[in-house]
Formats: sequence, structure tokens, C-alpha cells
Amino acid sequence: MRSTLSYIFMTMAVLCFAIPALAQGGETSHAVNWVAIAAGFSMAIASAICGLGQGKATAAAMEGLARNPAARPGIQLGLIIGLAFIESLALYTLVIIFVKVK
Repeated sequence: MRSTLSYIFMTMAVLCFAIPALAQGGETSHAVNWVAIAAGFSMAIASAICGLGQGKATAAAMEGLARNPAARPGIQLGLIIGLAFIESLALYTLVIIFVKVK
């Protein structure tokens, strides 16, 4: 089942790139802004990594609370500071994108 879905999503991704590749360029064809495309991919990667990191951090904090409920203040403080650092990756990427893409 998983490999079938994988093949379906890979086919859909290829089809998304096929339409612009086969389009005819007229007299008003514009140059491709590769910086904007790369910025979009970098934001997607940064967001995905942030999501994975926040999920793992939250899961570890909840596991720690389940094992030792008396340590809640320390775990909660560490979790909030850690989530702030993880989220800063996406925010810094967004700032860099606004600076570079015009």
C-alpha cells in the first residue's frame, strides 16, 4: 500500500513539471526567477524540518512527563525554550527569503 501511494505521488510530481516544460514560449516569455523557486523549496524544507523537530521534542517531553510527573516545571521550561529555538529556523529562513527575493 505504501509503495503504491509512493508511486502515485511521484507520478503526480512529474506531471506537475511536465506542463510548464511543454508550454510554448511566445514573444513575451520572461526569464525564470530561480531565486524565488529556490527560496520556495528552502522554506518548504525548513518548515518540514521544524515540524519534525517540534514533533520529536513534544513527544520526548510527554514521555518524560509520563515517567516523572514531578519534573513538570523543568521539562516544560526546556520544552518551551527548545520549541522557540526550533521555530526560529523557519522564521530566519522566511526573513532571508524576504531579503533575497524581490
